[in-house]
Amino acid sequence: MPSPREAPKSLQRKMDEVVEAVNKTIAKLLPETDLPEDKLFEAMRYGTMNGGKRLRPFLVIQAASLFNVDSKRSRRVAAAIEFVHCYSLIHDDLPAMDNSDMRRGKPSTHRAFDEATATLAGDALLALAFQVLSDPATHEDPRVRIELVAKLAEASGAHGLCGGQMLDLLGEQEAFDVGTISRLQRMKTGKLMAFACEAGAILGKSDEPHRKALCNYAYDLGLAFQVTDDVLDVEADPEVTGKPANQDAAAGKSTFVKALGKEAAKMRAEMLAAQAKRHLKVFSGHAETLEELADYVLSRRA
Repeated sequence: MPSPREAPKSLQRKMDEVVEAVNKTIAKLLPETDLPEDKLFEAMRYGTMNGGKRLRPFLVIQAASLFNVDSKRSRRVAAAIEFVHCYSLIHDDLPAMDNSDMRRGKPSTHRAFDEATATLAGDALLALAFQVLSDPATHEDPRVRIELVAKLAEASGAHGLCGGQMLDLLGEQEAFDVGTISRLQRMKTGKLMAFACEAGAILGKSDEPHRKALCNYAYDLGLAFQVTDDVLDVEADPEVTGKPANQDAAAGKSTFVKALGKEAAKMRAEMLAAQAKRHLKVFSGHAETLEELADYVLSRRA
């Protein structure tokens, strides 16, 4: 695995631009209110505006740019996917799940508010994601909106994120082999990343080969991301990651590091990142930013 380094300046600039643009879109979609139930909206804003790399929104926007999609459309889809991702983090941190008091260096949502409010905030963010995707402001073609809704439902449901989380919980009670861990992470992490890339192609009404290439890229990228995450759990500085070290081991989770060992896990991450980049050859050199992102995933420290 490459030695720790920051993302290339050009990539970091693009990532920072996406963070800024998507945060503005999220702020518009989650404005402050004076309603009696404002505590719910406050928790939703806290759970989504509490830092984060906005990796999934970055994938949406970069994939959409390959097909010259209007940036207003891609930002709305990017925000919707981030709502789903943040809902999952809020629920993951709950005592009934991972029981984590910290997220991104700050108190997790249920610690900043309470468990009931955090649960409702996650539920509301999930619902808001589909509300955004079904709005004509996202795309004037109803067939595009329907496909976006259907694909996100699949990625976030029992055959995607939720099913992966169930396997993650089961993995605390039994030791999974590498194949089962890979399936777990493909569902929990890879499905939403794949949708992020495919959403750009859906918005651009892409042909099947380009759409499939983006999905395959995202699945390999997602696994590389998770393998690296497992390595970070055992060797990274909590001051950098914003969460306690060895959290997975303490919970008895089935991880790539536990199944393979740290060095073999690092080698697998390198292989997956290289494989992810190969899927992009169909774009004839026009997907350089996504290639750079695969290298960045290997070297990130948080």
